[in-house]
Amino acid sequence: MLIRFLFLLLFSLTGLARAEEPLAPEEAFRFSARAIDASTIEARWQIADGYYMYRDKFKFALEGGTLGAAKLPPGKMKDDELFGKVETYRKEVKILLPVTAAGPVTLKAVSQGCWDGGICYPPLSQEATIELAATSGPSPATGAPVAVAPAPAEWIPSPAQARGDITSAKPATAAPVDESSRIAGLFKGDNLALVLVSFFGFGLLLALTPCVFPMIPILSGIIVNHGHAVSHLRAFVLSLAYVLGMAVTYALVGVAAGLSGTLLSAALQNAWVLGSFALVFVVLSFSMFGFYELQLPAALQSRVSDTANRQGGSLPAIALMGALSALIVGPCVAAPLAGALLYIAQTGNAVLGGAALFVMALGMGAPLLLVGAFSRSLLPKSGPWMEGVKKFFGVIMLATALWLVAPVIPMWLQMLGWALLMVVPAIYLHALDPLPPHAHGFQRLGKGLGVALLVGGAAMLIGVLGGARDPLQPLGFLRGATAAVSPAPTFERVASVEALDIRLAQAKTAGKPVMLDFYADWCVSCKEMERFTFADPKIAPRMQQLVLLQADVTANSAADAALLKRFGLFGPPGIIFFDAGGREMLDLRVVGFQPADKFLPTLERILR
Repeated sequence: MLIRFLFLLLFSLTGLARAEEPLAPEEAFRFSARAIDASTIEARWQIADGYYMYRDKFKFALEGGTLGAAKLPPGKMKDDELFGKVETYRKEVKILLPVTAAGPVTLKAVSQGCWDGGICYPPLSQEATIELAATSGPSPATGAPVAVAPAPAEWIPSPAQARGDITSAKPATAAPVDESSRIAGLFKGDNLALVLVSFFGFGLLLALTPCVFPMIPILSGIIVNHGHAVSHLRAFVLSLAYVLGMAVTYALVGVAAGLSGTLLSAALQNAWVLGSFALVFVVLSFSMFGFYELQLPAALQSRVSDTANRQGGSLPAIALMGALSALIVGPCVAAPLAGALLYIAQTGNAVLGGAALFVMALGMGAPLLLVGAFSRSLLPKSGPWMEGVKKFFGVIMLATALWLVAPVIPMWLQMLGWALLMVVPAIYLHALDPLPPHAHGFQRLGKGLGVALLVGGAAMLIGVLGGARDPLQPLGFLRGATAAVSPAPTFERVASVEALDIRLAQAKTAGKPVMLDFYADWCVSCKEMERFTFADPKIAPRMQQLVLLQADVTANSAADAALLKRFGLFGPPGIIFFDAGGREMLDLRVVGFQPADKFLPTLERILR
């Protein structure tokens, strides 16, 4: 709740939120058609102020007759950012279409236009039915009956549509904008400095999310492993190399995602990649426990040492670790990231979008720079303390390894791993050993921590043996069957766009609203939504009143990519709502984690 509030507050302070939102395409480009005579149809578009249409984007098809070559009036030349020099129409355009038909015909028209505010609409499909047989050449003033296009459609400028996919009209009257689209609108202000400052602030807020936390022990372990040989400046430089590696990766992968419509990091969330990366942390952690020393052969060590003194040593390797961390540790999508990707996808402007992502990653890395700047001061002097600190970070690295592979291993194995990570350190902290009579304060503190870890680990082990599968409630099975617990909402999986369309049509027939949840096993925010939001006693009963659909995009297959592309999403988490009439409620979209108290008004609105 706090993070989301700060996002909105920061966004409002930029002053770039536009009072005017773009119109729905059918509002911006009002279509009608009529018969001029028995062999000619006039297709007409009334174009709203501040909007224009492309002359070369008109396409026509006729059902019930034969269509001749369209007669388009000349347009005005425009140097368009998207298509180069093109002819465009403003205010109004009338196109004459020769036809051969003996009765009613259905004219299908495809057109495309843009808003001067910086949004280009997807190709728009419209149609009208016209009676030709009864016409005898009425003048435009008296005219034959005019066939008007269906009611305006709800629209979102999704990346898929921006690249040219044609979508059918769906009845609605407005074009609400979700949070990601509002953040994408930041770029329309043409103020580079303000955009970069805003995204640096977004990065600072994203640093508070769970996707970033695992990077802290990774960097801390790197610095601690250098021991007391590292100075304040050296520790900061190491941190900076790590953060820059992360930032460059965010920028490059973000640009690629925006242009291709899919996140590379999502493709890396599989058992082999996660297992390999976790194995690296296990190897590093065992070296911190003193089982072995990780070093090059003596012949190479002196040469590397000389190179280190001249060029900064292992900085490229640390930058590479930062890059891998950005790809593997933090793949979840939040509103600022989705907004930047949406802008890149809509405009193809990889430079500004990439710069914003780079600066956002620097903001995310700011706490890591603080870790580097002050870690030297926090390290104890050489001696037994230093060995204890190294063992502590060894445990942290083992925890990071377990956290990485958690999405691809069963829950009982996860709980067993957490239990061992508590029991073993508890033994090292002398939880089972008696305190000496004159134990000092730190010994007593260590003993207390050890006992707490031992109890927690024992509870986790009992939970595994008792069949519990919730690490936050390992003894929950002891409550018995009579405990009052809200039933967990059950989702129906949809594996393809076709399956989704079938279920949406069935829900529309039944008159029930729909909630579509995009989920992946590797998505931390998705797990948060399941554990803390969907299971909330105030949320679960209300969710039961909806048709609950879930698109599991863990495998990142072609079908998964098509589902994401359908709604202009780049990855989970994302929640899409449809009303009882089958229309998407765009302004209710949820991107990223949303706590129960924030999610409740959304549910109440869809259930009205």
